[in-house]
Amino acid sequence: MSSADGKTYDVVVLGAGSTGENVADIVVRGGLSAVLVENELVGGECSYWACMPSKTLLRGTEVLAEARAVDGARQAVTGQQDVTATLARRDSFTAHWDDSGQAEWVHGAGIDLLRGTARLAGEKVVVVTAEDGTETRLTARHAVAVCTGSVAKLPPVDGLADVDPWTPREATSAKEAPGRLVVLGGGYVGCEMATAWQALGSQVTLVQHGDRLLDTMEPVASDAVAAALRASGVDVRLGCEVTAARRDGTDVVLTTSAGELRGDEVLVATGRAARTADIGLETVGLGPGEYLDVDDSLRVRGSDWLYGVGDANGRALLTHMGKYQARQAGAAIVARARGEQVGLDDWSPFVATADDRAVPSVVFTSPQVAAVGLTAAQAAERGLAHRVVEYDLGSVSGAKVFADGYTGSALAVVETEREVLLGVTFVGPAVAELLQSATIAVVGEVPIARLWHAVPAYPTVSEIWLRLLETWRDSSTS
Repeated sequence: MSSADGKTYDVVVLGAGSTGENVADIVVRGGLSAVLVENELVGGECSYWACMPSKTLLRGTEVLAEARAVDGARQAVTGQQDVTATLARRDSFTAHWDDSGQAEWVHGAGIDLLRGTARLAGEKVVVVTAEDGTETRLTARHAVAVCTGSVAKLPPVDGLADVDPWTPREATSAKEAPGRLVVLGGGYVGCEMATAWQALGSQVTLVQHGDRLLDTMEPVASDAVAAALRASGVDVRLGCEVTAARRDGTDVVLTTSAGELRGDEVLVATGRAARTADIGLETVGLGPGEYLDVDDSLRVRGSDWLYGVGDANGRALLTHMGKYQARQAGAAIVARARGEQVGLDDWSPFVATADDRAVPSVVFTSPQVAAVGLTAAQAAERGLAHRVVEYDLGSVSGAKVFADGYTGSALAVVETEREVLLGVTFVGPAVAELLQSATIAVVGEVPIARLWHAVPAYPTVSEIWLRLLETWRDSSTS
C-alpha cells in the first residue's frame, strides 16, 4: 500500500453530500481552505437516491391528479402516465448517477476534492484511502467536519437481511415497477414510495407496526394519507408486526401477525442509522456507529475541533436541515478561526436552534402534508400551555378554485400564554407552498395580534391564515 504526501487544510470535510458541500462553501467564502472527501457520488443521498429522484417519481402523479380535479381540464386528460418517460425524467434529474457536474461546481467554488474512504487518525488528522489503495494524510488547522450522513437501518426481523431487500436507494433508482411491492414502514419514505409505485403500476402493500401512519405528525395527517393510499389501491395494514422473511423462488415471503404476505420486492423504510461506524471515531475517544453529540454550533461536545453536521448528529434527518446546520457550523468555524467569540444564544448567527422547535417538513403524498414546529402532542409533552385551532381547508375560496371538491385540513397549535404559534400542519393538494409562511411565523414567534395584519390575497389558498385566526378569536371569546 503506497502513501501520498500529506496535505494541510484549514478545514477537512468528510462527506461531499449537500451538507458537506455547504460547510465547505461557507468556510471557503470566509477565507479558509477546505477539502471535501467522498467515496461515492459528489452531491450525496439527496441528489441521487433521496429528495430529487423521489419527488420526480411523484410529480407526474401529482400533476395528473390536479388536472383531473378541474372540470374542463380533466376532459383533456385522455391517457395514463407514461411510466417509461417518468423514469427517464427521474434519470435526467440524477444526471444518470454521474457526479461530474457536481464535481465541477466544487472545483469552481475553490474547494478541493479528494476521492476515497476517510478515517480519523487522531486529533485533526484524517487518512484517505483511494480505490487503488493509495493513502493520503490530511491535517486540519482548525476543524474536521463529519458530514457522512445516515444509512437505512434494517429492523431485527429473522431472515430479512437475506432476502436482498430494497432500501430507499433501490426504491428511488429502480428501472421498472415491480409487480408486487411490500413496503415496511409508514413514515415519510414508506408513504411516498407507496404513493409513487402504486401510481406507476405496482400493487403495493404498506405494513406499519404502529396503529397509524406518519406517527410523528398530527393524527389528521395520518388519517388523510391512509385514506388516500387505500383509495388509490394500496393495501394499508396497520398494527401489523413482521416476524420473519424468506425467499420462495422469486417471491419475498413475510410472516406477519396478520398472516403471510408475498411480493416481488420488499422495501425496508423503518428508520436510519448514523453513518459513522467506519470513520475512526474510536481514535478520538468516541463510539463508532453512534450519532455525534453536538452543541448548537454543531461542535462535538468535549472537542474544540470536531464537528458533526447533518444526519451524522441525528438531530433532524432532513436535507434542508442538514444544509441549515452546515451554514451555521461553517460560520462558527470561520469565526473561531479568526479568534472571535462564538455565542450560543438563540439568536446567534453561529448556532442551529430550528431543529428543536421549528423543523419544516413535507410529505409528498397525495394529499401532501406540510408541517412545521410542534404537534399538539409534543407541546403537551413539553408542558406548554396551548390550544389547537383547526379549519377545513377545502372551504377556503382559493382552494375551491384550485380544485373541484378540494379536501384538506389546517391545524395550528397556539401557545396560550404568549399567543404565538408553536406549530402548523396543512393537509391537502399542493400545500407544500404554504409552509414557508408558517415557518416564518413559528420561527419569528409572530404574535397572533400581529398576524391579523398579514393580509392574504384573495382568492388564494393562503386565505386559510385568516380563517385560522378567526377560529382562534372565536374560540377565545366563547
